[in-house]
Amino acid sequence: MLKREWLIALAFLAPALILLFGFTHYPAIQTVIDSFWSTARGRRPSVFVGTDNYTRMMADPVFIRAMINNAIYGAITIPASIALALAMALFVQGRILGRGFLRMAFFTPTVLPLIAVANIWLFFYLPGFGLFEQIRGALGLTPRNWIGSPATALYGVTVVTVWAQAGFFMIFYLAALQTIPASLREAAAIEGCSHFTFFRRVTWPLIMPTTLFISVNATINAFRTVDHIFVMTQGGPNNASMLLLYYIYEQGFRYWDTAYASALTVVMVAILALVGIGQFFLLDRKVHYR
Repeated sequence: MLKREWLIALAFLAPALILLFGFTHYPAIQTVIDSFWSTARGRRPSVFVGTDNYTRMMADPVFIRAMINNAIYGAITIPASIALALAMALFVQGRILGRGFLRMAFFTPTVLPLIAVANIWLFFYLPGFGLFEQIRGALGLTPRNWIGSPATALYGVTVVTVWAQAGFFMIFYLAALQTIPASLREAAAIEGCSHFTFFRRVTWPLIMPTTLFISVNATINAFRTVDHIFVMTQGGPNNASMLLLYYIYEQGFRYWDTAYASALTVVMVAILALVGIGQFFLLDRKVHYR
């Protein structure tokens, strides 16, 4: 009887498992294998090169620049998105006038395609005519090319990412805040507990599982969200806004160096795995599941 139940369960799981292996696990395994081979060129077949692609990576200045940019990009977008999402959720949680409209307004950037978001922000950053330049002109400040300058291009696209994803994270925080029993707030009010103390002692520990979930997603987004780079900067100027995933795209689809792109992909996945595991070990001790 038990064997029959296992066969029935496997029969139901088989379609999903086949798709999962065919479109996720097999490509991942093949990518690791391809990273140890050269790229086939015309009639010249690919050959086994060992770790040459990884050795080349260590001496590649564009790769090093992309890694530094991604580190800065993640160091800003992850905490900024979490802080902004939590602030918005706390703001629209209470009974305020126009609460439904505010929630919709905060969430709207999330439902827009990132390409559309990038085009909106291109108008904001447009030299001489953009919204920011109009404000600077009214204040008597000199014009500035925000995404055309190596000093500000990376920070310009970073702002776009935070603006686009904070509303999505707000929904999770809002749901978590609504699970906190009202009796805790009433007891705290009776004891004369301030709002800040209640947040630090009660609210923040209780929403730690949500924070862990959001932080992992924000980390993944820091490496995979590059749609706006295509529209706004294409990694420029002078690789100032080059991110790792966009560099992988360039190597694999613009220069057709698929072997090197495979090696870059392996490194990116390894970094994500290490950071994700580190987040679980660091934050799991602070998570209160009950």
